[in-house]
Amino acid sequence: MGLGYIGLPTAIVAADNGIEVIGVDINPHVVETINNGQIHIVEPGLEELCSRVIGKGALKARAVPEESDVYLIVVPTPFTGDHEPDISYVEAATRSVLPFLKEGDLFIIESTSPVGTTEKMAGLIFSERPQLKDKLAIAYCPERVLPGNVIYELVHNDRVIGGINEISTDRAVAFYSRFVQGALHRTHARTAEMCKLTENSSRDVQIAFANELSLICDKAGINVWELIELANKHPRVNILQPGSGVGGHCIAVDPYFITADFPRESQLIGKAREINNYKAFWCAEKTQQAIKEFELEHGREPVVALMGLAFKPNIDDLRESPAKYIATRVMQGHNNGDFLIVEPNIGEHKVFKLTDYREAYEQADIVVFLVAHNPFKTLPWREDKIILDFCGVFKKN
Repeated sequence: MGLGYIGLPTAIVAADNGIEVIGVDINPHVVETINNGQIHIVEPGLEELCSRVIGKGALKARAVPEESDVYLIVVPTPFTGDHEPDISYVEAATRSVLPFLKEGDLFIIESTSPVGTTEKMAGLIFSERPQLKDKLAIAYCPERVLPGNVIYELVHNDRVIGGINEISTDRAVAFYSRFVQGALHRTHARTAEMCKLTENSSRDVQIAFANELSLICDKAGINVWELIELANKHPRVNILQPGSGVGGHCIAVDPYFITADFPRESQLIGKAREINNYKAFWCAEKTQQAIKEFELEHGREPVVALMGLAFKPNIDDLRESPAKYIATRVMQGHNNGDFLIVEPNIGEHKVFKLTDYREAYEQADIVVFLVAHNPFKTLPWREDKIILDFCGVFKKN
């Protein structure tokens, strides 16, 4: 249930390992695209694999669910404007399969969820279908894959699997063992839910340290990239790289699932979120200041290249992207300015008119690197341009 950045690769990999898969998505375009052996996301090697499993009939995409033996819920779990988790998609997907559930089936949630969501969905199922009480296996198994390397990591990464009881855990482990070669670690559903949130909150805290360090170094006149490289020479220090913020549907979202339920206890986690959100605001402010200084010095508005919109390097995913926020904020502050928006990993965007990265770099007076995409690293350093490098494209400069 859900054929997005995680659901589609999971469906394809499972189908390639001999499992008959029905992939369900409410978007007709997604269903049609997949049934044609194509994909609607960017992921190396996935389209070829999709074409293969579609060709041999192992995967079929549908707009509505059908009776099955295993049901995987892999839909988004956004948060509200108040940073409260929204599990309405999980509930809607659960309700849509309710009529098809039967004794002996396995129901698994993979969507990132607040602690207790799996038990809540179990309660929903049994309240609507009381005859299935103690006759279904229900479990939670979060994904932990890296965009750009999803096919390999789906197969080789360890998985944490937690059922609402021991039988459910065993059934889920048996299912994942059919296509996962990594170790399968048994636990309870609540622990598995918290494990996913903990993993990404930990990374958010580590990135916040690097981003805070970049703010300090900017004020102190220190090259933060050189500083981190030197500090990491210590055998027990491993500082991450700063950037323009934190985005995506994991690290930028999951900590809120903890702070919403445990606000008094999650002080460090909450502060890390503040720092990483502030870094994007700070980058926008620095860019706007550079534009004002250029106008005062040259008596005209500059051509500004905003390099990158994705939430991390070398992917097409713009969800919760700090780069997109920065670009929007900067352009709103200068409605008459000449802006060149660059994102080499997508062909077009509904809001931004995109420009080739080489053309933008050549034409711009001010170049703002927001995402360290690999093509950007092939560009030469230009002394004749004002370069704001928030993501370490030109670390030595």
